[in-house]
Amino acid sequence: VQLQASGGGLVQPGGSLRLSCEASGTVFYINHMGWYRQAPGKERELVATVARDGNTDYADSVKGRFIISRDNTKHTVALQMNSLKPEDTAVYYCHAEGRVDYWGKGTLVTVSS
Repeated sequence: VQLQASGGGLVQPGGSLRLSCEASGTVFYINHMGWYRQAPGKERELVATVARDGNTDYADSVKGRFIISRDNTKHTVALQMNSLKPEDTAVYYCHAEGRVDYWGKGTLVTVSS
């Protein structure tokens, strides 16, 4: 499975960004898809995931601000990030859980004025 992520960039506090990720290859066994992030000097952490049946899970720090969505027919997952804060600055990684864990290349999100 290959994961191709897009989006990210520089945004001011309070702004919005959208991340997208498309899975290709042997996608049949994928259940959860989602996003993790890693800020400088910190460990990688879960941001949000969505299961094939649509059940979602969010980190407490992003609840009410981020929305994860998934299109099972296109094998894509998106993360709409609203009301961004400087502490959301990190490299964001697309993740898919199948027979093993798959990771996309990270995309940098910088929230700064």
